[in-house]
Amino acid sequence: MVSWKGIYFILTLFAGSFFGSIFMLGPVLPLMFINPCWYRWINNRLVASWLTLPVALMETMFGVKVVITGDAFVPGERSVIIMNHRTRMDWMFLWNCLVRYSYLRLEKVCLKASLKSVPGFGWAMQAAAYIFIQRKWKDDKSHFEDMIDYFCDIHEPLQLLLFPEGTDLTENSKARSNEFAEKNGLQKYDYVLHPKTTGFTFVVDRLREGKNLSAVHRHHRAYPHNIPQTEKHLLEGDFPQEIHFHVHRYHPSLRCPAPRREGCKVWCHRRWEEKEQRSFGTTTVARRASAPPAMTGPATSHPCKSELQVMVEKLLSILYWNLFSPAMCLLIYAYSPVRWYFFAAIVIFVLQERLFGGLEVIELASYRLLHKQSTLNAKKEE
Repeated sequence: MVSWKGIYFILTLFAGSFFGSIFMLGPVLPLMFINPCWYRWINNRLVASWLTLPVALMETMFGVKVVITGDAFVPGERSVIIMNHRTRMDWMFLWNCLVRYSYLRLEKVCLKASLKSVPGFGWAMQAAAYIFIQRKWKDDKSHFEDMIDYFCDIHEPLQLLLFPEGTDLTENSKARSNEFAEKNGLQKYDYVLHPKTTGFTFVVDRLREGKNLSAVHRHHRAYPHNIPQTEKHLLEGDFPQEIHFHVHRYHPSLRCPAPRREGCKVWCHRRWEEKEQRSFGTTTVARRASAPPAMTGPATSHPCKSELQVMVEKLLSILYWNLFSPAMCLLIYAYSPVRWYFFAAIVIFVLQERLFGGLEVIELASYRLLHKQSTLNAKKEE
């Protein structure tokens, strides 16, 4: 049964993403064709202002407690973050950690392409240049390559979130994972799914080649009391009472003795074996003797923001977004030019995705065109 908390949470997030895409991100779109680097710099900060909202609502209004231990993030570094996919909302719950220990504006998520068509949420994710995949490596490889190279070219300190399992843990996905394990003579897992390592090894290799990878972060999450599996649970007001994060930070070489690509694959499988050993609740990880050590660092993470600063950001986020959406509705109602812009922006967001594949694709093409033109002009001057 739905609850007022769940309805308020979902509607507030949707309204913020919908009106934010149109009235905050929309006016910035022309900058994409003039200076993609500035467009990306501005967009990252606009999107990050919305990413703070679900964190603020969960912790301030719904009493979700967050506990973070392990190795520290280094704010501003380039890293790959890997997590097992316990629920469909893992990517959102991670923001509760990153708002304190990194910068939300740096995070990019690798997620399925169908989500980019969702009004509001999908438009904002396109503008944020998230990496959308078809889950067919033949189709995804070149897109991964292009997006990663683009972030490196514009010196964007990328923190890319990957879910090597490819889907969240359910009875059906667990059955498929166990069937795969049985066919390949592997251990069956109870708490995780067998990871698909092709995308992970490619991304790590690509970033290491250009010396654009500072660390690999492996996240454990625990939901000691309740686990909201889908958006439906949030709509029913079933928010996690506590979210526990434990972070391991590894050197980009991963310190694996095997050949580079194969070693990365072996490393990932070993980490998932460790995840299976961890009881997702109160017990700690039983580390294998053969596991490579994490990078040296403090026993407990040190946040880059004080709790006071985080609290102020959360309160300002709730205040801003609860006023912003109603204010935009009033403007649409009161002024015909705003109404024309509103409907025109919706048409543009829908058509650009259907005709060109998404804002992130257009952004990449625009950067290439401008970079090519700049190179030709430099050659003429020589």
